[in-house]
Amino acid sequence: MATQTEKIRFSTHPDQYRHIRLSVEGPIARIGINVSEDEGLRTGYKLKLNSYDLSVDIELDDAVNRLRFEHPEVSVVCIESLQDTVFCAGANIFMLGQSDHSHKVNFCKFTNETRINIEEATAKSGQHYVAAVNGIAAGGGYELAIACAEIHLVDDRKSAVSLPEVPYLGVLPGTGGLTRVVDKRKVRRDLADIFCTTAEGIKGKRAVEWNLVDYVHPSSVFKEKVTERLQSLAGQGHDAEGVSLETIEAEVEGNTYNYRYVTLEIDDKARSAKITIQGPSESDSRIGDDARELGSEWYPLRMWRELRDAILQLRFNHNTVGVISIVTEGDPQHVIALDQALRNCRDHWFVREILLQQSRVLRMLDVTARTFFALVLPGACFAGSLLEIALACDRTYMLDDDDGANRISVGAVNGGEFLMYHGLSRLQNRFYGAQDCLDQVMAKEGQMLDAGEAYELGLVTQIPDDIDWEDEVRVALEERASLSPDALTGLEANLRFVGPETMESRIFARLSAWQNWIFTRPNAIGDKGALTSYGKPTNPEFDWSRV
Repeated sequence: MATQTEKIRFSTHPDQYRHIRLSVEGPIARIGINVSEDEGLRTGYKLKLNSYDLSVDIELDDAVNRLRFEHPEVSVVCIESLQDTVFCAGANIFMLGQSDHSHKVNFCKFTNETRINIEEATAKSGQHYVAAVNGIAAGGGYELAIACAEIHLVDDRKSAVSLPEVPYLGVLPGTGGLTRVVDKRKVRRDLADIFCTTAEGIKGKRAVEWNLVDYVHPSSVFKEKVTERLQSLAGQGHDAEGVSLETIEAEVEGNTYNYRYVTLEIDDKARSAKITIQGPSESDSRIGDDARELGSEWYPLRMWRELRDAILQLRFNHNTVGVISIVTEGDPQHVIALDQALRNCRDHWFVREILLQQSRVLRMLDVTARTFFALVLPGACFAGSLLEIALACDRTYMLDDDDGANRISVGAVNGGEFLMYHGLSRLQNRFYGAQDCLDQVMAKEGQMLDAGEAYELGLVTQIPDDIDWEDEVRVALEERASLSPDALTGLEANLRFVGPETMESRIFARLSAWQNWIFTRPNAIGDKGALTSYGKPTNPEFDWSRV
């Protein structure tokens, strides 16, 4: 259990799990929830009724990833409770009540990314998720269930599904519950309105009629019916052997996190950070007959897992750092070669999962409430998949050097390999409504572009020369760090996504806007707010003004 000031760790292993049990039998995997009340992330609350905090979600996230990489033979995954009469009571209310605003919102964001990982595993990895709801599934507990492809609910006259946050706590289901109810489950709007304002939830056949669950079974045959369904879905499973995921841990020296390929340097005084990414070597693009033999230490998996951990460190352990500069070091030709090798082998399950992992990390950048500036200097390797990182940034500064040695390169992967949450590539997002500009950029695929060419194509923001570089970049970083972090969160969330929407992009947009707002309102967290008053003998008092 961590103290209030101790840094949160995001790496774990099934041997270290305290809250869930992962088991695999042939093509069927089971994730059993049995939350240890006294093993929460922080002191001051108990995780009763399978309620969860970030420590539980870290384990769940690890289990989902391990199933995708270590157990590709699995074709169906059952999420179930190992406690009688309760599936999951959702996010622990007392944890939310004592957490600061930043932790609450980033907790919701991490939880949502885990839910989307479950949905992606069903859609793209051939691992069909089933929720076996053997008791009460409330709030985040029901949200975990609706992340699965199908839901089985026990019909015992007591068990129900519910999203009680609005009537009980004066907040919203923070991990996309409202959006998934209408977008994914396609529950009719008026019925959804009743459901989300009825604290006790919906039971039995009505839950099926309203499409809140897919099946109900009497308690006497619940386990048997679920097992029959799992067996019918699983079939023979997949014919593949997995790859063990090595733990990702940085060596921390003061405010510097040293990974193998990624370095994160924190400057608390300036409220800024720098991420340095080492590019691949020439040998990393040599895949051979079986990609899985390269293992989890292979660059295209290891580096992106390190970058993910660095992003999580920034979100949770350094929440006053507002501006992050990103630099790369390496040969852009090696990046392009590795990208091409991966694309050539994308039918291999391991390579597919690596590409999906890279895409997930890029989407984390898109929705992280921090400013990102890419700095392109001689010796950089912003090309192909690493150019996507620059395209995810809010601005890109590229040194216009005298000899034109500073180069970037567009690769085939930039044409749509890594889609954002709203379904567009980052180049489509950048040149929205300007197809001619996009065509001009893609016509340069594989070419090494100097600063002038990159600027003319619209791939970079500014190209200071040697004389102006240091001052211009310094002023840009200092100016950004001086602006209101609340205003910047809203600005970035609006500017980063243009055009169409999907369920996922709506979830994160609503999380950024509505949950950020509601989590700071007196009606929720004031002295007599609903979240503050929960569990106390007093009723909440509301300011009845509609805003």
